[in-house]
Amino acid sequence: MDRESFEKLVEQAFELLPENFRQALDNVSIVVEDYPTEEIVEKMNLKSAKQLLGLYQGVPKTHRGTWYGMSPVLPDTISLFQKSIEGICRDDEAVKVKVKEVLIHELGHYFGMDEDEIKNAGY
Repeated sequence: MDRESFEKLVEQAFELLPENFRQALDNVSIVVEDYPTEEIVEKMNLKSAKQLLGLYQGVPKTHRGTWYGMSPVLPDTISLFQKSIEGICRDDEAVKVKVKEVLIHELGHYFGMDEDEIKNAGY
């Protein structure tokens, strides 16, 4: 799948989120990359870049105090790794489903959920 088509799947998945959920997002950027960097792979002790489907980097909303935004703050970033996602999916429909799952999973981290909480929620 080309990058533009994949990014459209990400946009569609985002648009399918409930309105109140989308409106609660503040200072977060969603990006598509092929794979995580080697630095991320090493930092997370992964055997391969292909293992990681998505990554949230930033200050979770639940940890933002009154100080947040008092000076310029770079946006948090949710990265979806296109080649990693495509590598575990058998067709475009499976990619579409997985993109939605990964996006919701990473948004869970943005909202302060840990891995167990996200898994208990079904993602």
